[in-house]
Amino acid sequence: MSSTLSSPATRTAAPAGPARAHRLGGMLTLPEVRWAALATALFAVGGTSQLLDAPAAVYWALYLACYAAGGWEPALAGLRALRNRTLDVDLLMIVAAIVAAAIGQVLDGALLIVIFSTSGALEAFATKRTQDSVKALLDLAPERATRLLDGGAEELVDTADLEVGDLILVRPGERIGADGHVVDGASDVDQATITGEGLPVVKEPGDEVFAGTLNGTGALQVRVARPAEESVVARIVAMVDEASATKATTQLFIEKVEQRYSLLMVTATLALFFIPLALHGALQPTLLRAITFMIVASPCAVVLATMPPLLSAIANAGRHGVLVKSAVVMEQLGLSDIVAFDKTGTLTEGTPRVTEVHVLPEVSISQDQLLRLAAGAERPSEHPLAAAIVRAAHDRGLTIPAAQDFSSAPGRGVSATVEGLGVHVSSPTVLADLSLGGGAIAARAATVVAAAQDQGRTAVVVVVDHRPVGVLVLADRLRTDATDTVAQLRQLTGTAPVLLTGDNASVARRLGTEVGITDVRAELLPADKVTAVRAMQQQGSRVLLVGDGVNDAPAMAAAHLGVAIGRHGSDLALETADAVIVRDELSTVPKVVDLARRARKVVVANLITAGVVIAGLVIWDLVGTLPLPLGVAGHEGSTVIVGLNGLRLLRKAAWRRAGSSTAPVISTARTNE
Repeated sequence: MSSTLSSPATRTAAPAGPARAHRLGGMLTLPEVRWAALATALFAVGGTSQLLDAPAAVYWALYLACYAAGGWEPALAGLRALRNRTLDVDLLMIVAAIVAAAIGQVLDGALLIVIFSTSGALEAFATKRTQDSVKALLDLAPERATRLLDGGAEELVDTADLEVGDLILVRPGERIGADGHVVDGASDVDQATITGEGLPVVKEPGDEVFAGTLNGTGALQVRVARPAEESVVARIVAMVDEASATKATTQLFIEKVEQRYSLLMVTATLALFFIPLALHGALQPTLLRAITFMIVASPCAVVLATMPPLLSAIANAGRHGVLVKSAVVMEQLGLSDIVAFDKTGTLTEGTPRVTEVHVLPEVSISQDQLLRLAAGAERPSEHPLAAAIVRAAHDRGLTIPAAQDFSSAPGRGVSATVEGLGVHVSSPTVLADLSLGGGAIAARAATVVAAAQDQGRTAVVVVVDHRPVGVLVLADRLRTDATDTVAQLRQLTGTAPVLLTGDNASVARRLGTEVGITDVRAELLPADKVTAVRAMQQQGSRVLLVGDGVNDAPAMAAAHLGVAIGRHGSDLALETADAVIVRDELSTVPKVVDLARRARKVVVANLITAGVVIAGLVIWDLVGTLPLPLGVAGHEGSTVIVGLNGLRLLRKAAWRRAGSSTAPVISTARTNE
């Protein structure tokens, strides 16, 4: 075992205050955010002035300034789209806002401006955060590496300058500078960032290593097998970029309808104005009818039919520890029909724990004494297994004795003098040494080790004064809510979840059996996970991937939706994911999926309501004489109704009921088309 690796559980979190301040500063660097903030502030001041009965000129000036601040960018983009013979929905919102102001409804128009400018600002910020996180991923691989020359000389070179066939030296505690194979040395390497394995892996001559993984206490000589731009970590970056760019074309369902609806509305408005004039109709009543039609047929109610339910569901989920990054994500979560899980850190806690303490027969020592001695020897080590053994002793309330003459050997274990006894906590390979106190005892220890390994667990042998006395069994503990979460998602989606992991097959199969997953795919590199996700998509499935590590990020980006476990999740996984489980409660996944379904049902109900009202008002205006104030009242009334209906999803009861439905989702639409 290595004595230089830190346990994942001991990760130090960055101070929240500076991180939050840095994030706020990053937001303000985006022009979309600055203009949206200005528009919102002007709208708030204007609304306050209107409520306080300020002169009309004052709040009108403030509302018009809000128009300018929040509307100039979408207006300009819309005009450019018109040059390409495309009718931009945002431009129609600007036109609707202007028409609203023209008939005295400046407050409604300003509200539309604020909604659209804020939505654009959030999208720009999310895009920037993801791009920054992808760039930061490259920092996993060191910029410099020690290249060995003929004759034994060393030179420090940029990792980008390494060529296939070069020999590099990786000292203890360094990150490996290139993908390659070990030619000399032995060490434990923490490669969780690439493979997702919860424990460091012993690397010996002939074994493959990856750029960006962390070396333990041993020195390694590595023969470079790939140039820097083709390393696994570089390919992860490329896959995230590619898949995220594809996903960026996703649109809300209503946006697909708005393009045709807006064209129809503009055409009808122009026809309603010009045709009567051509037939010698009076200008004023014709213009009034056309303006009334423009107001009652405008997509305001349609837009508000979709956003309040989705935003309310986002806010409700946020209160319960689930950060859903956009309305698009919330809309699509409810359409997922298969869930793929990562293992380490997702279905499991990601930290090894002592699960069994075995004292060998014919040994005069108790379990507590065995654990005390092992913890004393392991205490100076920083290896994850060492931390687990020390933590187990603390959990039992044991006093851990001091160790002297401590030493560590990569892949072998630690040795120390504890209370005058020579204690060696070792890998099971020590049992092959027949010089230990009797072959019979070693054979019994080997039986315990084999039983543990058959269950996919890790076993270490405790040797005292050259005689094996016990075996400690360790495992990455399953999350308490993992089994129920898998069962609920199977009921919600109508499809059994899938396990995608870089861990070894025996460990993966055992865990799959525990949680009720039969489709287990193990020993997958990040590219293999992407391939598995795309294979499911080609079969017509809408894939929701739940993970936490850098190695999960490409698959998250390739999937229709990605959910990251937030507390110990990698920065890239958190940024690539469409939703983040902030509190590490896996049970919130089926709840947010069901809440998304409920939000979608409310959206459909709102669209029907808005459509019926719009159709009724339009027919009235076309076949009769619809008074303008009544038309505005009907239009705004429908807007208020659908808005309030959407706000129902803010209630705590909506979250409590989420996850209770069991009917599988039936979907024919696709997201990444």
